[in-house]
Amino acid sequence: MSNKEVKAALKSARDAIRNKEYKEALKHCKAVLKQEKNNYNAWVFIGLAAAELEQPDQAKGAYKKAIELEPNQLLAWQGLANLYEKPNQTDIKGDLADVYQKLLELYKSGDKQKWYDVCNKLVELYHQEKRYLEVAETWQKLIQMKQEEGAEKAELHQLWKKMIQLLKDSTRNEDNKTEQLLLSAFEHAVNSADIIPGEDHQNLYKDFIQCLSKFPHEAARLKKACNDMMALYPTTSYPLEVLCLHFVHAGALSGEALHCCSRLLEMDASSGLGIIVFGIKCLQEKKYKEAVKSLTEGLQKTNQCPEAWHYLGEAQVKIHKHRNAVLSCNQALEALGNLEGPNLPWKNLVLQLKAETLIKIGDADAAEEAIKALDQIVDASSDPVVSAIRGQAYLNKGLMDQASKISQELLLSHPDLAESHALEGYIHYSLKNYEQAEKSFLNAVERKPDTAEYHQYLGLTYWFMSDETKKDKGKALTQFLKAAKLDSYLGSAFFYLGNYYRDIAGDKSRARGCYRKAFELDETDEESGTAAVDLSVELGDMDTALSILNDVTEKARPGTAKWAWLHRGLYYLRNGQPSQAVADLQAALRADPKDSNCWETLGEAYLNRGSYSTALKSFRRANELNPGLVYSIYRAAALEQILGKYENAIATYQQILKKSENYVPALKG
Repeated sequence: MSNKEVKAALKSARDAIRNKEYKEALKHCKAVLKQEKNNYNAWVFIGLAAAELEQPDQAKGAYKKAIELEPNQLLAWQGLANLYEKPNQTDIKGDLADVYQKLLELYKSGDKQKWYDVCNKLVELYHQEKRYLEVAETWQKLIQMKQEEGAEKAELHQLWKKMIQLLKDSTRNEDNKTEQLLLSAFEHAVNSADIIPGEDHQNLYKDFIQCLSKFPHEAARLKKACNDMMALYPTTSYPLEVLCLHFVHAGALSGEALHCCSRLLEMDASSGLGIIVFGIKCLQEKKYKEAVKSLTEGLQKTNQCPEAWHYLGEAQVKIHKHRNAVLSCNQALEALGNLEGPNLPWKNLVLQLKAETLIKIGDADAAEEAIKALDQIVDASSDPVVSAIRGQAYLNKGLMDQASKISQELLLSHPDLAESHALEGYIHYSLKNYEQAEKSFLNAVERKPDTAEYHQYLGLTYWFMSDETKKDKGKALTQFLKAAKLDSYLGSAFFYLGNYYRDIAGDKSRARGCYRKAFELDETDEESGTAAVDLSVELGDMDTALSILNDVTEKARPGTAKWAWLHRGLYYLRNGQPSQAVADLQAALRADPKDSNCWETLGEAYLNRGSYSTALKSFRRANELNPGLVYSIYRAAALEQILGKYENAIATYQQILKKSENYVPALKG
């Protein structure tokens, strides 16, 4: 076949393809290849015809042979791209990407529009495969090409926005190069907008700041973007909210953070984040009740700041609201989510706070829950303070051997740690080894002199060690005073101060003040409340006694605060107000229906009121609960006599005389 015949055969093949006669085209091409086996056009036409005849492998082979012959010719690459783009071609996306890359190279110096078309296809392909770095780099090349062509600012702005859209899901990949390209796209987009300021530009800035806030290491860039946005949009609170959130998450409130908080609250007094930052400021300034109030209010207004739950728990611990603090810790853990990523340090802090708080609650169930919390702390075994907390949890649970083992290990490995000596002290104290406990707590106090709990336990050690140390002003009293000074919310310190002033110093007035303070700090502390009321009565100050009792009974839920109802009922009984006494004693019995003394007192109140039948039932009930209450039996007999039930009365009197022959009231009756 001559050169002229080869050309004629290729023309016939091209015409056959145009007429969709693909098999005919193949015949012509094969004839050419018999004569010229390296004929580029023949291989390209075979690829095209085979593709149309749905023979993809033959088509692919033909195109690759053509490429091998002429690697910088367009036709074969275009044909291969068309083949790979067909819907029935699967698992060839990597190959297609390579083809597009070659086409970009070939189109670059020629047909710009085709270059843009292929570039768009390549970006779409990378995007489908979530290859975000390749997406970013390829799209940036497209923008660069447009810039070289002198594209308008508006067109470039739209291209930067498109790049942002393409990369919006890439922030989860933790790829620094992609991240930098995305942030660069944002910076170009916000700087190339037509209308500044404007609504679209403002929303774009918000998206930029939101994106920056996902990267903890971009703090400086975040602050700059927020300040730039505030300069353009001085009435919008969004950048200030983001900055407040950033400062809270960073874990330290600087003057800059407080300035942001002030500006935010000036702009929007109901801003949840602003109120939260103010609450954290109160916590740092040891204004714990204000901190609890502000943090609670802020958390009701926003769910954007899970760390605030930790700060709330911390503030609640400071005022000894331990059960509330545990609930706050649980809220924090739920809000922080999985134990991974940037929230991990916060999770560890919350779990440690939860464990410490549960130990302060003191019972075995709380100790078990504390151990579970400690087990979730990442790298807990390397933290001696966490180990000391675990030792306390074992001690509260009654696992003395495990607690002692941890104590011994800590004293060997961390002899300068206050917590090591404190744990040893708690163990000795629980075993009533007071002399050893004293040494341990003195060591703990030496290392951490500002910890109220250590002074409190040292004071308790002296209180129970001996009468001499209990009475020595330089021992128990001094330590309780230090504890109360260091922690003005530590109710138990004030309770023991009350004990000292009442039992040792004989100063009833000062003792009452201490008991009252202890009770104000912890209204569940019945012992302090009772002591404050009893001393008020002894001091002849019934107004104070009644004030305390009225406060408690007003707040009490049904079936609670028995001691207060009983005390007030006795007061009314003594002061000739039997109806009020009846009401209060009934409330006391709702809290403890099996208190025989309370039933006896209720009988007395009914008797004084003239309700003889009901009084008789009350005395009978007291006797059922405690057959040894002779007075109740006598009162029952006397009431039967008053009610004319003489035979019953005689039998009851005889019942008393069997137990007490010389019980005069019964003989008289």
